[in-house]
Amino acid sequence: MDVLVTGGAGFIGSHFVKGLLPAADIGQVTVLDALTYAGHIHNLGEAFLSPKLTFVEGDILDRPLVDRLVRQHDAVVHFAAESHVDRSFYAAGAFLATNVMGTQTLLDAAQRHGVDRFVHVSTDEVYGPLLTGAAAEDAPLRPSVPYAASKAASDLIALSYWQTSRVPVCVTRSSNNYGPHQHPEKIIPLFVTRLLKGEPVTLHGQGQHVRNWLHVADHCAGIELALRHGTPGEVYNLGGGTDLTGRELTGMILDACGATWDAVTYIPDRPANDLRYAMDCSKAVHALGYRPGHDLKAGLAQTVDWYRTHPDRWAPMLRKPAAHLELAAPAVPEG
Repeated sequence: MDVLVTGGAGFIGSHFVKGLLPAADIGQVTVLDALTYAGHIHNLGEAFLSPKLTFVEGDILDRPLVDRLVRQHDAVVHFAAESHVDRSFYAAGAFLATNVMGTQTLLDAAQRHGVDRFVHVSTDEVYGPLLTGAAAEDAPLRPSVPYAASKAASDLIALSYWQTSRVPVCVTRSSNNYGPHQHPEKIIPLFVTRLLKGEPVTLHGQGQHVRNWLHVADHCAGIELALRHGTPGEVYNLGGGTDLTGRELTGMILDACGATWDAVTYIPDRPANDLRYAMDCSKAVHALGYRPGHDLKAGLAQTVDWYRTHPDRWAPMLRKPAAHLELAAPAVPEG
């Protein structure tokens, strides 16, 4: 199977590519990535040692390029997206263009060339906040912010191509990921890199917002299961990590970095900061054999160790913070 991976130089996409390449039944793996601020060629690292890997710098909105690449592959795994919640408040147009129109561009090519598999990677944020219970795959989509709304729209567009054109689409929705080489705009690497520099960190409100934390390797394993065994037209929730409030997560990060609560300050909550996300992942467990296996404490320690030993990778990103916010008004960090 030859696989096109969009956004494969990003945090999750690069982990997926490195996990997929060793499989004996995988032929060519082509990464298509625009290398925006959140994508980095070094994320693929040792993957370039594989003769199976081809890297193409380009945009999923480039129709001729997308058409040529999709034509050469049996399957598409679609990670490419604008993903930072705070940025979506001030640059919603970029999110709609990439996440909605970019997805449609890929689906059109998949329809023309009859791909065997199309996995669309999405987020638990499309379900919106749940004060109790957990969202199954057929729960209503109630996104609260432009980022989540753009992903919900792309999910629905992807699934419509199965209904109308039989493009063999599966949608996966994941909870919050963590792990090595994540961009320091996200809360775990943001807090870790600040603490390693001896700087304070900030919590929104009273730090009571609940998120489920899933190691990126577990997420990627679930995506590969969907690629190989998913039923077209189906959605699979991929969570099952650890539920933590922002304050609980901060405490674990402080311990892992050898810091104290003196490094923490509280700031006013950001707009539309959903109090709690929760998904029911039993469908993926029973249908795909999905079972996340990483312990959060150990995974977090591994993650902190990576940032501690690789300042050359993340420090340059902090030197030019405006590079990824040039379309946006100043915003507080996501927390």
